[in-house]
Amino acid sequence: MVAVRSGSCLSVTAALALVIAATVAPSARSAPSASTTAVYQIFVSNERGGDVTIIDGDRLEATGTIPVGKRPRGIHATRDGKKVYVALSGTPIEGPPPLDAQGNPILKKNQKDDEDDDDAKADKSADGIGVIDVAQKKLIAKLSVGSDPEEFALNGDGTRLYVSNEDTKTASAINLATGKVINIAQVGGEPEGVGVTPDGKEFYVTCETGGEVFAFDTTSFKVVGHLTVPVRPRSVDFLPNGSTAFVPSETYGKLNVIDMKSHQVLKAIDLPSGSRPMRVRVAPDGNKIYVSDGRAGTVTVLDAQSYAVLATIKVGKRPWGIVLSPDGKYLFSANGPSNDVSVVDLATNQEIKRIKAGEGPWGITIVQSSH
Repeated sequence: MVAVRSGSCLSVTAALALVIAATVAPSARSAPSASTTAVYQIFVSNERGGDVTIIDGDRLEATGTIPVGKRPRGIHATRDGKKVYVALSGTPIEGPPPLDAQGNPILKKNQKDDEDDDDAKADKSADGIGVIDVAQKKLIAKLSVGSDPEEFALNGDGTRLYVSNEDTKTASAINLATGKVINIAQVGGEPEGVGVTPDGKEFYVTCETGGEVFAFDTTSFKVVGHLTVPVRPRSVDFLPNGSTAFVPSETYGKLNVIDMKSHQVLKAIDLPSGSRPMRVRVAPDGNKIYVSDGRAGTVTVLDAQSYAVLATIKVGKRPWGIVLSPDGKYLFSANGPSNDVSVVDLATNQEIKRIKAGEGPWGITIVQSSH
């Protein structure tokens, strides 16, 4: 064995380090470590700000903003995490009605029960579905999908969009490969909520004015179900097994339970006093239902089998969009008037943080890493 002095050993080690450093490609040296890449991100549409806020799912901090266009509302990510679609509208907001002592709007004749749309000043050139490239963090396209799109849903394989066109009482189906509208269907007044059933065979559209809910066959585009719930149904979601749909009625503070086979209302659940329900989300395991309560400033948690109210969680002002983290640990709510996003720990049903967003957060979606 050859004896090597300590000083020589250090010299050789230093020399080797220099050789290795010189031979490593610059891109490899500058690449971020895997630990710096978030497992998921939260994208938030800011209705009044005309942009989308990006939130890091690991650090629970805002990391950037993407300008997208006028009045972004509905927002959804593709399953592969490569794109985010956002509904844009050139129909401006006129402003909310005043509230009475119970928190209900004081309406003028023929005024809608919400922040009114000023149709007379609409800029139809701004209408469309914006396409965000997640890697580039920029808007790369805008699809023409009919007038005043508010909400929409992606089908399971990401080949189609189903869009509610609020001011024309229609719903549009879009082929994403061509970017073209392939079907337009007549629905009720002020269509808003859209959802595709777990098996992909139907899509639902909820209409605010008359409380109508339509179910369409995704192949034939024919109406296969038509029912009525108390007015201003804002959204729809489904049990994973495809047996039951849930539709909240904002004006009456109810959650409607719908049998998906017969397309009939099974029951209407009274939500906690003061609730003005907006968005409904069913947990991926199908055990719980989450409802954003709008002006009540809360999120209600219900058992998905018994429909018992399990918790009422205080969040920011007028939560609209809500979404669950992929690991099931958190719920995020977009709080319009307070311009922030609440982070709720679902183990304790407590809000643990507020994250600053843009002006008028409306919709919210999860973008899972495509790596």
